[in-house]
Amino acid sequence: MKILIAGFQHETNTFAPTKASYESFVQGEGFPPMVRGASVLNLRDVNVPIGGFIKVMEANGRELKPVIWAGASASAHVTTDAFERIGGEIIAAVEQGGFDAIYLDLHGAMVTEQHDDGEGELLERVRRIVGERMPVVVSLDLHANVTARMFAHASALVAYRTYPHVDMAETGERAARILEDLMRERRPLHRAVRRVPFLIPVNGMCTLVEPANDMYRMLADLEKRPVVSVSFAPGFPAADFPECGPTIWAYSFDEEAAAQAADALFAKIVGEEARWDVPFLSPDEAALEAIRLSASATRPVIIADTQDNPGVGGDSNTMGMVRALLRHGATDAAVGVIWDAQAAAAAHRAGVGAKIALRLGGGSGVEGDSPLEAEFEVEHLSDGRFRFDGPMLNGMEGELGPVACLRIEGVRIAVSSVKMQIFDRNLFRVAGIEPEQMKILVNKSSVHFRADFEAIAEAILVAKAPGPMAADPADLPWEHLAPDMRVRPLGPSFSELNTVAG
Repeated sequence: MKILIAGFQHETNTFAPTKASYESFVQGEGFPPMVRGASVLNLRDVNVPIGGFIKVMEANGRELKPVIWAGASASAHVTTDAFERIGGEIIAAVEQGGFDAIYLDLHGAMVTEQHDDGEGELLERVRRIVGERMPVVVSLDLHANVTARMFAHASALVAYRTYPHVDMAETGERAARILEDLMRERRPLHRAVRRVPFLIPVNGMCTLVEPANDMYRMLADLEKRPVVSVSFAPGFPAADFPECGPTIWAYSFDEEAAAQAADALFAKIVGEEARWDVPFLSPDEAALEAIRLSASATRPVIIADTQDNPGVGGDSNTMGMVRALLRHGATDAAVGVIWDAQAAAAAHRAGVGAKIALRLGGGSGVEGDSPLEAEFEVEHLSDGRFRFDGPMLNGMEGELGPVACLRIEGVRIAVSSVKMQIFDRNLFRVAGIEPEQMKILVNKSSVHFRADFEAIAEAILVAKAPGPMAADPADLPWEHLAPDMRVRPLGPSFSELNTVAG
């Protein structure tokens, strides 16, 4: 058996300020940089789904036809140019033929300038070429907004089960096993799909804590023969189209078994809706609480600056939490990573030890945020090259471009030339900041940072400083959500909001 493999990953926040260009995928922006052909096989030891798929299929003696793998940091829409160029390479390879099955490593929440459902569009183009009988198996991110088109044109979809995403390669392994099942049985799987009727805040999806941890334990228990696969994607609650939202689905060669598994999970989440809500702190509340806790702590207190998380579409340069730390006299505090290539370049021109006047960050244009105009001391400079040593992307090389550590009063700020979510401690270290030695760390992240930082944290606080990504989906200016979808757990439906607004 010969299997065509490819990957194309993007999580789209339709409310975000910056689009994903072709160059975004070339760089990777926290994902592996774009690779083609045989170089795709080098991802076998990287914690991405295609890596796990490759290892299983090579061990099984399957021949692989690698095409392309490309991913970019969450942002606004994928440009038409990027979608057609990368998707076009995949479609061209499919048109060439010479394979027996297809595996695609996709995200599931891609919105392009022309298509609300990027993955559904790509899969429909693939299926149009290969016909109905060829197995097409797809791995998806836990944050996928899974659509009817995706279900219709894939033989099977399988999603991550951890957030932070430490099981990406394992998900690729599960996809490989499902494909082997399909090839052995030579008949389609029965599918049961259930749509959850409320949006879940991203911070509430963390599988290290309840209720998500409990939900996925039950999911794993349900995945026993004759049930082949069970998935729950809480969705990405920042894509303004009718199919945005959480989805549960199950596959089995026994139709009733698939339905029973999906029904059991659905009953659990709907019956426990209130557990999925999330409390948030204001910037001042978070700063004051961090200062209070750190006074007697032996480890850093971590504040998640969740609404400027580049992993969900933020630009990683809002200054709300920096200002709050300064207002309240925080000491031994570090903030990372601020994306401001001009500030990093100015620091490199000035050199270590220099004091420079800057308008730092504040480039997202969100209400309540602006650049921080001040004098900063340049404490450290680097070329921004580092290695991921944390659980996510472990062993991969990363590049932030020229990096600087700028100090103002008791606050150190890691400044980069490339946008990247801080889900690995080495993103601080590349700026000369030892995270374990800080009293307070402000991370431009929502949940992924927990994979590497939770082990050193005295406490973790979640702050709602002004930023492009509303942590509470009820705060977003929805226009196209499904009428009956509740905009937060136990919140009003979209149609009810429209009635009130009218």
